[in-house]
Amino acid sequence: MLPIAIDAMGGDKAPGEVVAGARRAVDFGIEVTLVGPADLDGCAGIPLIVASEVIEMDEDAANGVRRKKDSTLVRAAEAVRDGRASAMISAGNTGATMAAALLRMGRIKGVSRPAIATAIPVPGSTPTVLLDSGANAEVQPDWLVQFALMGSVYAKHRFGVQDPRVGLLSIGEEPGKGDTLRKEAFPMLHAAPGINFIGNVEGRDIMSAAVDVVVTDGFTGNVALKSLEGALRTVIKGLLGAFGADPANKPHVDALLPAMLPLYELLDPETYGGAILLGVDGVCIISHGSSSAKAMVNAIKVAQEMVRGGMVDEIRTAIAANA
Repeated sequence: MLPIAIDAMGGDKAPGEVVAGARRAVDFGIEVTLVGPADLDGCAGIPLIVASEVIEMDEDAANGVRRKKDSTLVRAAEAVRDGRASAMISAGNTGATMAAALLRMGRIKGVSRPAIATAIPVPGSTPTVLLDSGANAEVQPDWLVQFALMGSVYAKHRFGVQDPRVGLLSIGEEPGKGDTLRKEAFPMLHAAPGINFIGNVEGRDIMSAAVDVVVTDGFTGNVALKSLEGALRTVIKGLLGAFGADPANKPHVDALLPAMLPLYELLDPETYGGAILLGVDGVCIISHGSSSAKAMVNAIKVAQEMVRGGMVDEIRTAIAANA
């Protein structure tokens, strides 16, 4: 397997945490290539693709990719395109990561628009795949069918779900509920071969065992994602505050912590490494901007699994079959 190209300069904690995550991956026996400046600290022993520019978090995505042709993001995407790397990972500018992957790696033939797929934790069950979670603010109904196909393939490869149940995110479970987009997409999803469509689902269903893949437009998906992240963060902060509010609680907290730590690990976004951009001709992982070494090594593991499992080729086959 070709090495995985990692943008060493992407994210709030780059390059230190990114390089540390790459080194941990090497310790696990995964081949990686860092992409960064010639004087990158801590990369001794890890192959380096030299790139002299960085697309900053607040830069315009498309302009950054076009102007900074020697940026770490562009060079990482080119490494996949040119057969020097099997996948790319970045915790940097999300829009620029998408643009670099799309402009350099290209789209899978027949894919109208790539979509970001995010794993949403579900206690007691496999995570729900939510897409699009931010790539396309406005979509067409037939794009949602492609999102469903791609999300189903990803759920199968990532979480072992053999026949993923696909739901359309709406404001009610009844077929007639929702706006024009939802109403037009519903019969298309119902009729499309290769999709186990179960109908409309609501926001409360995303973190439940009722559905495996939830499709929506990128605007709604991103709002749902950030709302869930904020709610989980608030609940955890509230619990920790309650635990420490009274010293008399300490014995009870000490007894509960061993049972709660696995739940905390399940709900921690860093456990999943990041989201994946589906529809481009290669594996592209988009990690959170605040990713630590733990998140980076988990992202590298996911990339390795998706490459080894042939996910991109299976998406290609699914899209061609529904053309």
